[in-house]
Amino acid sequence: MSDENDKRPEWAPKEGGEGFTSKVMAGVEGGHDGMPGQKARASRRPIVKRKRLGIDDYERGILSGDRTILGRAITLVESNAPAHAEMAQELLKRLLPRAGESVRVGITGVPGVGKSTFIEALGVHLINRGHRVAVLAVDPSSSVTRGSILGDKTRMAELSRREEAFIRPSPTGGDLGGVTRKSRETIVLCEAFGYDVVLIETVGVGQSETTVRSMVDFFMLLMLAGAGDELQGIKKGVIELADALVINKADGENERAARIARNEYTRALHYLAPATAGWQTRAHTCSALTKTGIGEVWRVVERFCERGRGGGVFEGRRRKQVLDWTLAMAEQHVRDRFYRTDAVKGLLDIVRGEVARGETTAAVGARRLLDAFYDALSKS
Repeated sequence: MSDENDKRPEWAPKEGGEGFTSKVMAGVEGGHDGMPGQKARASRRPIVKRKRLGIDDYERGILSGDRTILGRAITLVESNAPAHAEMAQELLKRLLPRAGESVRVGITGVPGVGKSTFIEALGVHLINRGHRVAVLAVDPSSSVTRGSILGDKTRMAELSRREEAFIRPSPTGGDLGGVTRKSRETIVLCEAFGYDVVLIETVGVGQSETTVRSMVDFFMLLMLAGAGDELQGIKKGVIELADALVINKADGENERAARIARNEYTRALHYLAPATAGWQTRAHTCSALTKTGIGEVWRVVERFCERGRGGGVFEGRRRKQVLDWTLAMAEQHVRDRFYRTDAVKGLLDIVRGEVARGETTAAVGARRLLDAFYDALSKS
């Protein structure tokens, strides 16, 4: 016979008997974790809000080597809030004189080529040689939710434990170019902090990611042997922008195929214009898994830097990058202003519907939106 504390679930069949009866047990006296005599601490623990930082706090924290402040500063520059944007630009203006001394290396490749493993092996190698390394790992964002997994840091467990390394995963936010549109600002913060090597892992999305070329000194393309016809692959535009082709996973049974692919790429690269004046792009092999060839790859970067600094290539490229940055920021400002304009927001859904139903052309719809934008500007 069941007592008053026995309860039958709603889904239980009527003829099921007591086998479907669940018992409601009395609560346990005491506090946290049911320990008798203990009072619940959570209820009286005050909620401590994180201190709101001012511009001076950010500057002092970065220059004094506070990694927590560096992380918060990157969050500040990544924010799309207008109030944050103003403070971020002031912070960048103050830190610019301290930036610009690092070697900026962009690393890209198709998904599965082993970018994270390669970057971890390279980062540990650099730290063992006395460098301080910042890794900006950019994850693709969902086109639906705008969210990102941001799992690169978990794939660099060894590197993330080193005090000389700083790993910052950031979402693209749906931007083309394979890098978040705030990557340039993040580089400035990391350089002012004291990192002398900045590695930017881009999204392997194809030719659209070549934006990274406009923000790094050395552009490295990771490739796989046997993933397709190597000579056909040389036609891809991203290869024409690379300062080095690195064939990863050259180990075990794949080592011979990697050497063959390296030779084919090296021969084919002679027929392409170099990505950097005075520098001949070549193919190299390595295995991030076994750590073989990592040192040789970095020596290629060092030779490139020595030649570039001696011939003025670095200075010219950095000047062009600043101009590209300026234009990119201007374009982004116009884009943001366009979509924030009330007249455009009120017309946008109407135009979308008309274009989708075939009632008007895309060109006419775009013209209506622009006319609404220009009209709003003239009245402001």
